[in-house]
Amino acid sequence: MACISASITMSSSVLSSRRSSSSSSNAAKPNSLSFAFSFPHFPTSPIDSIAPTSPPLTNGLVVHAAWTRRSRSEAEKRPNRKSWKQRTDMFMRPFLLNVFFSKRFIHAKVMHRGTSKVISVASTNAKDLRTSLPSLVDENACRKIGTLIAQRSMEADVFAMSYEPRKGERIEGKLGIILETIKENGIIFV
Repeated sequence: MACISASITMSSSVLSSRRSSSSSSNAAKPNSLSFAFSFPHFPTSPIDSIAPTSPPLTNGLVVHAAWTRRSRSEAEKRPNRKSWKQRTDMFMRPFLLNVFFSKRFIHAKVMHRGTSKVISVASTNAKDLRTSLPSLVDENACRKIGTLIAQRSMEADVFAMSYEPRKGERIEGKLGIILETIKENGIIFV
């Protein structure tokens, strides 16, 4: 605390000595590049308010920065700007169905896009389905996965979801069976 007050008094004495020397010898041209002139001067005593202070030097030495818009060429170089649909789709269709087929199993889950929270999960790799199903990748397994996803989503108060096919993916075969079963069990696809 004593060090701080000593430095404050020392800097104020430096400022007052600088102002007294500059006003007496060279009042028209203050040394604007010195460290002491970077601080604003506020009158702290009646003597300082009476003494004339030199006007600030602003003839080209101070640069005022301002925000300017980007040129058209710079805006065209930015191709990764998302469209309105890409920005709002997460809120308009928050629940997304994700289905994965491996050689041995079928995995499906419903996720909330905004929070990445998993709402419901079903997989033929689960203990109860592994023992009860004769085949883990056939059409009966797809129907069972669709039924489980629909039931678990409705338990979590999710009655509408969406499915976005991957690039080049067609909604047919096993994927079509899963989606049809989910629709038959009361889930609306948006």
